[in-house]
Amino acid sequence: MEIPKVQEILEKQVLTVVKAVEDKIDDEIAALDRLDIDDLEVLRERRLQQMKKMAEKRRRWIALGHGEYSEIPSEKDFFAAVKASDRVVCHFYRENWPCKVMDKHLSILAKQHIETRFVKINAEKSPFLAEKLKIIVLPTLALIKNAKVDDYVVGFDELGGTDEFSTDELEERLAKSQVIFLEGESSNPSKSSAQTRSVRQSTNSNSSDSD
Repeated sequence: MEIPKVQEILEKQVLTVVKAVEDKIDDEIAALDRLDIDDLEVLRERRLQQMKKMAEKRRRWIALGHGEYSEIPSEKDFFAAVKASDRVVCHFYRENWPCKVMDKHLSILAKQHIETRFVKINAEKSPFLAEKLKIIVLPTLALIKNAKVDDYVVGFDELGGTDEFSTDELEERLAKSQVIFLEGESSNPSKSSAQTRSVRQSTNSNSSDSD
């Protein structure tokens, strides 16, 4: 095909796209022009209600410890935390360098994603949890939604296999499991895999289960 003909085809395609965009903008402007005062008041009130609802959510999240990366002192406190918050990222750690690297990134993400609770618990001091959730490799992140472990991030294998991964890479991995949201808080994330493990503390379990 000759070059002038190729250029002509490309120009026509560009003009078609531009025309479509212009038509869409014209339609949006026309829709705004059709709005009367009552419509604008309804939209304004709806927006105010949305803002109030989000502000209330933020206050509740902060009261529950969202917005900071904190340590859970005991297994009992772990169960209380996952029952109180819809989304929890729990770092099972020990005192070693890889876990300190994970701490650094989670501290940053906790401030950026107030919709999720970020916590850590010493795996060696939590034998019941470690066995129940099959925690073997440290660090391991348990990604918990609605009091159930929905996914795990085990070691650094999914983060490039190195301790030099970026906070953004970890953020994308957590967002993939929808335990955090990259663009604002969503009230209706899609349902996750059915292969979840409940971490609700059974009221019928005997006392030896929690020792």
